Order: sequence, then C-alpha cells, then structure tokens
Amino acid sequence: MTQPDADATPDTSNGRAPGGPDSAWGERADEAARSVTHLFGQRLFFLPGTHIAATLRPSGRVGNLRRPWHYWWQAHYLDCLVDTGFRELGKAGQPPEKFDGDARPSAGRLASRLVTGIRLRNFLTYVNHYYDDMAWLALSTLRLERLAEESRRPSPPRQERIRRSLTLQFDSASTDDLGGGTFWSTKRDFKNTPATAPVALYYARTGNTGKAQALLDWLDARLFDSTRGLYLDGIRIRSAGETVLEDAIYTYNQGPVLGALLELGGTANLERAATVVRAVATHLTLPGAAGTGTPADQADTNSTAKDTNSSLVLRCDGTGDGGLFTGILTRYLALAATDRRLPQDVRTTAAGLVTGTAGAFWAGRREIAAGEPLAPSRRARGPIFSSDPRRPAGETYPAGAAVELSTQLQAWMALESAAKVAAADTRGSGN
Repeated sequence: MTQPDADATPDTSNGRAPGGPDSAWGERADEAARSVTHLFGQRLFFLPGTHIAATLRPSGRVGNLRRPWHYWWQAHYLDCLVDTGFRELGKAGQPPEKFDGDARPSAGRLASRLVTGIRLRNFLTYVNHYYDDMAWLALSTLRLERLAEESRRPSPPRQERIRRSLTLQFDSASTDDLGGGTFWSTKRDFKNTPATAPVALYYARTGNTGKAQALLDWLDARLFDSTRGLYLDGIRIRSAGETVLEDAIYTYNQGPVLGALLELGGTANLERAATVVRAVATHLTLPGAAGTGTPADQADTNSTAKDTNSSLVLRCDGTGDGGLFTGILTRYLALAATDRRLPQDVRTTAAGLVTGTAGAFWAGRREIAAGEPLAPSRRARGPIFSSDPRRPAGETYPAGAAVELSTQLQAWMALESAAKVAAADTRGSGN
C-alpha cells in the first residue's frame, strides 16, 4: 500500500480533504489533472460549452491557432480526463468528489466539452487522414460513454454517430492487402502496429471479436519479433509494389496490443500478453535515477511492486509525439497488473513498471515559480513533470522553458495507471 509524502503539506485548495494512505496515488493523479487542465485547457475560440488543450505553454490563443493542434494528443487528453472521471465517482461507501473542487467542472464534464471542441477544431467532423489517430479517439469516447453510464447520466446521441462514423473508417482501412492489418493513413502505403493494434482493441471492445482477432493474428504473423517478444513498427509499400519492413520497436506500440490480447482473452492471447509484459521489462526499461525527490518519494512504491522491477523505469522517447509513448504503455500495463488471469509474476512485473515509472515522474516534478512565463496562465499552483522519469523536471523544463502538452499527459497517464494498480491492490480484486 502506498504512503503519502511525509514532508508534504496536503493541498486542500481544491476543496477536497486529504485521504488516507491508500489514496496517495489518486491524490497525485489529481494534482497532475489539475496541472494539465489549468495550464493547457481553454475554450475553443472562446465558445461556451467547448474545451481544447493548447499543445505548448507559454503561448497565446492566436499563437495556438497557428501551430498544429494534434488531434491524437487531444484524444489522449480525453482518455486522461475519463480516468479522472472514474475516480471522481468514488469508492464503495464514499461520496463522489470532483477532482478540482465543487466550483469547477467535473472531469467528465470537461471530457464532454473536449469532444465538442475536437469536432469543431477538426472542421465539423471526427474523421482525419490517420487511422491510428481516429482509433485513439474512438477508444477514449467509448470509455467516456461508459463513464456516463456509471455516472447514471444519459450518453449524448453523438456517441452513436461517432462510433458509426469511425467504425466505417476502420472497416475501410483493414483490408487484405499484405494479408491483413490496418493502414496507417489514407495514403494506404503503410500497415503498422500503431494503427492495427488500437483498431483491434476498438473492435474487441465493440463486440467485433472476429475482426479483432484477425488483426492480432496478422500482427503476430508479420510484426512480432519472437527473439525479443515485442512488436515491430510496420510494413511499407513502395511505389513499385515492393515492401519494406520498419523494424523499430516503440514503447507505445506494445500497449494497445497488450490491451487487445487481454480484452479478447483465451489461452493463446493471455500467454502472448504475459510474453509481452516480460519482454517490456527486459528490453524497454532503464535503471531508475537515484537522488530525485524527497526521501518519502523515493521510498514510495506500491506493495505489488516491491520486486526487482521497483528500481526500473520505462524508457521514454523525448518530446513531441514521443512524449506520449511511455504514458500509453503504462495505461495497458496497469490492465495487466490487475488481471488475475495472468500469472502472479507477470502482474507483479507490470505493477512494478507502472508504479516505478509513475513514482519517478512524481519525484522529479517541480513547482512553477512565481514570475516565470508559465505563472500568469495558472489558476492555481501545481507541478510540471519531466519528459524523462530519470531526469528532474528542473533539468528538462527549467524555468523559462516552453512545456509541451504531450509530456505532461504522459506523466498524468502514468500516475492514473499507478492509481488503478493501487486501488486494485487495496481491494484485492482483479481487473
């Protein structure tokens, strides 16, 4: 069970009372949620009922309109808000609490406004040129729909329209070319794991299990590296028709494959999921840095993670799009950590990777200093997280540096994933 920081003064400025020891990860995830929503969140074009995230701070609204708005970053922002929304519902015997106080919108309300903002910013449609982008949005809106159900609020009619529209896109992109798989973009010259895996997970979660399994089978046949136990990037189709294997291994590609394997279940899929978790621990980790954060930060690990993996952190891939990669992997490792169909050693490994990485992000955080350029856009104090869990934020984002949304979402995802692992460990229950 996690312990709160021994030397930290609990922040109750948002109206929430500090919790007990088992709530430490949730409180940290709330801190990340407040930091990102306060620093990056804004109305789209000042329109009421909308929400969108700036992709860089400090920046002005006009400047934000001139730079890429990153559809898929917004989709992961939505997923993070949904994570927080589920925690807002509370535990058994406890009343619901908003993450940002009673006077401000709930995470679920912000998520709904963000869906509106994405459609408006994307010129009145949810369709774009990249099938992986659309798959991430489809997955996050599915989870938002479930959040609405658990909140006993009616899901807006647009949810069905989103599902229908994006399913048609995935059906058109998942062809027999190269024997199966999903195209990455409308150029249709690259079938890869980044598109095929989240589409497979989407199909699995919407009841199209046959299509989902076929996509996983294609990934296993064409892109699984049996030597390392991980999935390669993809296969390009050149103009003359020849194919070229892109053999890079990225952290985030393993995540949605793992999610789809767990969603479909069955002996073969669960065995492959266990293989992937073990391979991630072997090939995609680095030793954690010593000496960052307070002594309480350094000692803080979930009880399921007190293993050799507690000193490991997941490899990160810098900034830009790569700033999201490791956060995405932690989301699906948390599912493995809480899935009792997997062997205990695999669950312990997954839990250790999640909490070790999240703990390093937390330990390396820094507070925004009064007078630095980020401060005027703040509504409350809060942390900035490093782009690399092995380096403190004061080093990767010193005062005066511009901060990217992607890297802050990554840390938020890791903290939400740790909160999920800790909650399951406290309950002693499975997935």
